Amino acid sequence: MDNYDITVWDELDNLFRKMTRPFMDIDDIWDELKSSTNLQTFGPYYYGYTATIGPDGKPIVKEYGNVRHGLLPTSDTREPFVDVIIDDKEKVLKIVAEMPGVEKKDIKIEVVGRTVNLDAEHGEKKYHAKVPIKHKVDEDSVKATYANGILEVKFKLKEEEKPKGKTVEVE
Repeated sequence: MDNYDITVWDELDNLFRKMTRPFMDIDDIWDELKSSTNLQTFGPYYYGYTATIGPDGKPIVKEYGNVRHGLLPTSDTREPFVDVIIDDKEKVLKIVAEMPGVEKKDIKIEVVGRTVNLDAEHGEKKYHAKVPIKHKVDEDSVKATYANGILEVKFKLKEEEKPKGKTVEVE
């Protein structure tokens, strides 16, 4: 091997270490959870990332779970996995949340400004999520369905108002 090969391998090794560091930190969190007395009080614990490509081609990385990176859980409420989908064909915005173990009557959905609050509680299962809405939607069109642990909330998209503009004459 020449010096160039060693440099490439060193760079790849550094890249791999950077990529796996968050997973090593999660192991430390789990070890701390196991040794704490909170383990009997709360649970189960989960934490994860989702990665998707947005409509602009840029990656979108979201966290989910009831444990935040580097923090111990402070409640028994879980944050469900939530995905926001824009369907340009049907002109709707869909919020899809995984909330297994609850019933329709246990779910509370509240639209506050540009945020949708999702709450559900049934026995030991408790969920809470605040979902920001970045598009203009018709709040009066909202409809929700729940089946097989999947909650789907739909809004009709409002047409974005295009600025009319003004032509200015040069004097």
